[in-house]
Amino acid sequence: MPSLPRLAAATAATAAAAAAFRLSPWPSALLIRAVFYRGARQAAAVMRDHVPAGGVTEHRGLAFETDSGSGTLDLFVPEAAGEPVPLVVWIHGGAWLSGSRNDVEPYLRILAASGFAAAGVSYTRSPRAVYPQAVEEIAAALAFLEKQSADYGADPRRLVLAGDSAGAQLAAQLAVLATNPDYALRTGLPVPLSRDDLRGVILHCGIYDVTALAPLRGLLGWGFRTALWAYSGRKDWSRTAAGRDISVLNDVTGLFPPALITGGNGDSLTGTQSIPLAARLAELKADVRFRFWPRDHKPELPHEYQFYLNRPEAQQALAETLAFLKDVCATDTPSKNV
Repeated sequence: MPSLPRLAAATAATAAAAAAFRLSPWPSALLIRAVFYRGARQAAAVMRDHVPAGGVTEHRGLAFETDSGSGTLDLFVPEAAGEPVPLVVWIHGGAWLSGSRNDVEPYLRILAASGFAAAGVSYTRSPRAVYPQAVEEIAAALAFLEKQSADYGADPRRLVLAGDSAGAQLAAQLAVLATNPDYALRTGLPVPLSRDDLRGVILHCGIYDVTALAPLRGLLGWGFRTALWAYSGRKDWSRTAAGRDISVLNDVTGLFPPALITGGNGDSLTGTQSIPLAARLAELKADVRFRFWPRDHKPELPHEYQFYLNRPEAQQALAETLAFLKDVCATDTPSKNV
């Protein structure tokens, strides 16, 4: 039986830990980051087995300036392309508090080997940075690429935004900024690029309506509440600008660029986020294409299923991604809804 002093010390430590979890998102955010880190490493290892050998030139650690300091990105381009090729800018996921551009590097190499320049962008993760710093940093990366990417063989006039999970949310938000002047005025956020240069958006397993996450309970609900607390900087995140602005479902318009949206049938975000966004874009008569799977599809496809290229469903998603890119970037004339 523990002594009274030890029992008192253990009780005090437990109370202090409980208080820390209540008063700051950091303890919970670090736990979530560790889980996400392990999953991202596993997915990257699977993708790496499917990267073609050679044929890609890499430019690592390209630096760009932001209001919060400096950022970096990696750019992969096909070897000996002969002329500038379309540019895909990929924003990594990780609930805004985890992840790295290294997580998607194998996928970017696959895109580059298929004839596209592919950039992986880093942004400062929460809770270290709060909204809207990530948006502003990615906008700065896009401004850098607009000026510099042609020097590396990429065509910034044929640009596709892409992202997975939280990165898909960021890609969708940046696309709304480029195509909805009222939203840009309301938020005061930088417009990242010209609507005419934005040829398309690829959105894998993203979040587009945080109000639909409110009913979630248990571990999943705790995870989303923690992520949004860390990202917004406020425990009552639903009352913040972040809680309002990151839900782009009601801010997309018919001018939203051609979109490819996908999600797995075993991912809770598919039914609450991806399918509603696809339906909303279809209602607006925007160019929207999607790949969803029946609820009874076996095996169930998890969050970020598209990175597990050892699965035929991920290979199908990749084939449809490449077909989408070839279509929207096929000519020098932007394909827009008017």
